[in-house]
Amino acid sequence: MTKLETKITESFDIAIVGGGMVGLSLALLLTTRHPSWKVLVVEAFNPASTNKTPLNYRPSFDARSTALSQSSREIFEQMGLWQMLSEQVAPISAVHVSDKGHVGSTKMSAVEQQLEALGCVIENPWLGTVLMSAVEAQENIELAAPAELETLCFDDAGVSFTLTGQEGSFRAKLLVVADGAESKTRKRLGIGVRVKDYGKVGLIANISLEKPHQGVAYERFTDWGPMAMLPLTDMEGEHRSALVWTLLPEKAAELQAADEPRFLAELQQRFGFRLGMLKRAGQRFSYPLKQLVATEQVRRNLVVIGNAAHALHPVAGQGFNLSLRDAAMLAAVLAEASEQGQALGELEVLERYQQYQQADQKQTMVLSDFLPTVFGSKAAPVALARNMGLLALDALPSLRHQFTRVGMGLQTRGVK
Repeated sequence: MTKLETKITESFDIAIVGGGMVGLSLALLLTTRHPSWKVLVVEAFNPASTNKTPLNYRPSFDARSTALSQSSREIFEQMGLWQMLSEQVAPISAVHVSDKGHVGSTKMSAVEQQLEALGCVIENPWLGTVLMSAVEAQENIELAAPAELETLCFDDAGVSFTLTGQEGSFRAKLLVVADGAESKTRKRLGIGVRVKDYGKVGLIANISLEKPHQGVAYERFTDWGPMAMLPLTDMEGEHRSALVWTLLPEKAAELQAADEPRFLAELQQRFGFRLGMLKRAGQRFSYPLKQLVATEQVRRNLVVIGNAAHALHPVAGQGFNLSLRDAAMLAAVLAEASEQGQALGELEVLERYQQYQQADQKQTMVLSDFLPTVFGSKAAPVALARNMGLLALDALPSLRHQFTRVGMGLQTRGVK
C-alpha cells in the first residue's frame, strides 16, 4: 500500500496533502532541490490500484490529456523526467486561432519562436504513471495512501497531524495543501474562495480524424462557444485530437446525449474540414466551468497550491502549467531559504514565494478568463474587436511573438 505503514511517530520537513499531478510534481521538485529533505505525500485514493508502471503502460483511446507548455517541459527537464515523459507526447508545432464566420485568424508557430515545439499534449495516465514511478524511487519521499487528515494542529514550529488508516501521529515543518478545487483541507482551515461561475459547461472527448493533425492545435470560436482541438498521439493507425468545447448547459446535455453521427455532424459543422472528416468520437464527459481563487495562499507553516489555490477556465490550457510553475518556484524559494538558515514555514519565506508568483498568477488568470469571455460573446461590437485583434496578431510578428511567449509560460519571472 505505502512505504509508510505503522510507524508510531514520524517527522517530515514537508507534508503535501494531495497526491495528484501537482502534489507528486512538487514532492519531486523539493527533493531535486534539496535531496535530504523528508517529504510526505498524503493521498485519499490508493494509486497502487492502477497497477501500472512505465514498463507496462498501455495507452487508451479515451484517456484524458493535458497540454504542457514550454515552461512545463523545462521544469520536467530539470527534474530529469522529460526523456521518459516525451515517449508518449504529441508535440504542438503550431496554434491556429480562428473565429467561425469571420475573417480574423492567426497562426503561432514553433519555427517562428525558434523552438522545437510550443508545447505538447500528454495523456494524464501516462504523466501520473511516470510521476508515481519517480516518487516510489525516491527514498526521502513517503506516500500515505489511501489516507486523509484526521486531526490537525499548528504551532510555532510546524504542524502535527494524524491520518486515517495510519497509526501514530506525524509532524512537519510545512504543510502544503494540493488536494484540488474542492479541497477539504482548505475548507477545514477556513480559507475562502472567490468563484466566477461562467454559466457554461466544458464538454470533452477524443476525436478520430481523417487527416493527420501535423502537430497543430486549433482554437476555434463558434456560435455555440469556443472549442479547442489539441493534437494527440496516433493510436493503431488512427489520428486523434482532444476536444474541449465550452457550451451552454442545455446544449452540452443535448450533445452528450446525441448519438455519435449527430454529435460528429454538429462538431464538423462548427470546426470545419481542416482535419478532414471527423470519423468517430470517444467517450464524452462534461463538467461546469468556474474560475476559483483562494482568498489566502500562504500562512505561517502553510501553503495552498494547484487547483486548491486557483482553478481556471480550461480553453486556454493554462491550469496545470501555472500550478507546475508555482510548485517549481516554491521549491526554489524553500531551498534558498534553507541555505540561508531560515525555517521552511517562516511567513516571510512563504510570502516571498507568493510575491514572486503573483504576476505570473495574475497574468495567467486574466488570459484564461479573457479568451472565453471575449470570444464567447455574440455581440457585434465584440466580434468586430476580436477579429481586429486576430488580424493584428497575424499582421504583426512582434505582437504575435509576445502573445505566444505568454501562452508558453515564458513571459514571467524565471525559477531561480
